[in-house]
Amino acid sequence: MSGSSGEQGKGRREQPQWSPPAGSPPCKLRLYNSLTRSKDVFIPQHGKKVTWYCCGPTVYDASHMGHARSYISFDILRRVLRDYFGYDVFYCMNITDVDDKIIRRARQNYLFEQYREKQPPAAQLLDDVHAALKLFSVKLRETTDPDKKQMLERIQHAVKLAAEPLERAMQSDLPAAVADGCEEALLAEAKDLLSDWLDCALGSEVTDNSIFSQLPKFWEEEFHRDMEALNVLPPDVLTRVSEYVPEIVNFVQKIVDNGYGYASNGSVYFDTAKFASSERHSYGKLVPEAVGDQKALQEGEGDLSISADRLSEKRSPNDFALWKASKPGEPSWPCPWGKGRPGWHIECSAMAGTLLGASMDIHGGGFDLRFPHHDNELAQSEAYFENDCWVRYFLHTGHLTIAGCKMSKSLKNFITIKDALKKHSARQLRLAFLMHSWKDTLDYSSNTMESALQYEKFMNEFFLNVKDILRAPVDITGRFEKWEDEESELNESFYDKKAAVHEALCDNVDTRTVLEEMRALVSRCNLYMAARKAARRRPNRALLESIALYLTHMLTIFGAIEEESSLGFPVRGPGTSLDLESTVMPYLQVLSEFREGVRKIAREQKVPEVLQLSDALRDDILPELGVRFEDHEGLPTVVKLGDREALLREREEKRQVSGSGMAAC
Repeated sequence: MSGSSGEQGKGRREQPQWSPPAGSPPCKLRLYNSLTRSKDVFIPQHGKKVTWYCCGPTVYDASHMGHARSYISFDILRRVLRDYFGYDVFYCMNITDVDDKIIRRARQNYLFEQYREKQPPAAQLLDDVHAALKLFSVKLRETTDPDKKQMLERIQHAVKLAAEPLERAMQSDLPAAVADGCEEALLAEAKDLLSDWLDCALGSEVTDNSIFSQLPKFWEEEFHRDMEALNVLPPDVLTRVSEYVPEIVNFVQKIVDNGYGYASNGSVYFDTAKFASSERHSYGKLVPEAVGDQKALQEGEGDLSISADRLSEKRSPNDFALWKASKPGEPSWPCPWGKGRPGWHIECSAMAGTLLGASMDIHGGGFDLRFPHHDNELAQSEAYFENDCWVRYFLHTGHLTIAGCKMSKSLKNFITIKDALKKHSARQLRLAFLMHSWKDTLDYSSNTMESALQYEKFMNEFFLNVKDILRAPVDITGRFEKWEDEESELNESFYDKKAAVHEALCDNVDTRTVLEEMRALVSRCNLYMAARKAARRRPNRALLESIALYLTHMLTIFGAIEEESSLGFPVRGPGTSLDLESTVMPYLQVLSEFREGVRKIAREQKVPEVLQLSDALRDDILPELGVRFEDHEGLPTVVKLGDREALLREREEKRQVSGSGMAAC
């Protein structure tokens, strides 16, 4: 009773006041925005939904590594925003299938094939080549860019050399078969010159619109195949200029109605002075210092649209075409101003505006598109919507150089995606891009790719070692082992690295730092596994598996692993989605155990021939099948399934090192 009364005297017990932890402010995603030239906190306009438009290719030739630079980089950014930060990304991309470059290339290809089919006599061919060289020499004299001039001189020299055998064959009255071979060689070498010459003479007579649609259709298909081979996600929506002509006409009409466009001789131009003088608008938001750069503006207008008569139609040299009156030999569509075709810049504005409306979260493209293309896109779209915020964040991927030299189709020093994939896998190319900032210049060189190969090998070795540890038989309770200081320290390092990765991704999706943090984490794991091995103690399976799964997850987010179906880099059968590792590994384990038993008996019975056969199986036969056996004294053989080419390259390197060591002795 006394105790009870004492409790009553204290009064009713209450929970003590709780104090929340101070914590630390969460890291916010910042993206480098070309509109501010700084890293801005990313705030989508509609919650977690992100609207994104990306400038697609102009499809008139093979896709090259410059395209890969842009589309792999945007694929990485898109995947990170979607799969890491959890945004609901609506991604749109266009295909430019109506353009000056396409028109000219389509005409040239058509006219050249017509010329070839006529099989001109050798004398006629030589006369035509000399006429084409004469026209080409004018182009050469007018070229001021030293790199381009040097390239044109090489072409001229090669054509002249190719003409000499045919000239000698005609003078010497050689057999027809010899002359025919010389003709074919000359046609192949002089194709570009003859095509340009034929286009100047006969281009205006090409009137069949199907000629202008076949070329882009072919190259668009090739582009999609290249993107699939690179593991680039397809867009949610793909637009083609040829399918949006009515929307483009309406877009142009409204710009005119709003007072920012004017018709002139069947074409329609954007009035840059009128737009810039408006209090609501600014022209040249991205590169204001480039406004008035006539060379850049004329490149943006296209080769077929910068003749003196076209330039005289403008009120100001800074004005650009919204709609172009079609000349003979160009495709055309009906519109209020007469038959014509869209200007380059208006195509993206109309298609993006139709799908994404008056304001989008992200617009992306290559660095070289900033001016005039993207500045003109911004101007005409904001003239249409009468706003000042058509794009919230403008992202531009960096240039790509080839061994330090600028890559350019016009300089003919580009590497196609198909050729690049013959030398390196899609994963290796992506790792090379991940090891550089998406917005800076990337040099595609042997050194760059060697770094990517070494990184892939380093990570793959870790995954293979963890897989080997996880394959060791253990009962259910044995999966959970007591943690010692080593496990606690490794786990602390694991969480530190995850925090560093998150911080790097928030900092403009800094994949270069992310990959270095991942490398450091693997190095820490390797030290832990080596220490355990030296002490003849089993590493903690669960902890290593957690780390390996996290690294697999990050590489999957980046697109370096196609699907997160297993731990590490998947091993597929050729031309199939079959998971080779899960299928083959049980048989390889049986082979490994059988080999160990045979080796044990051979050592005991002193039969060196059997040991030599066992070594040959390990060193010569299994690598050819993409299998590596690693023998460790006193421990079970480690079985690893890898890439055949990588294992053969590794074997060759070991033999070279061994050979050089013997030579030194």
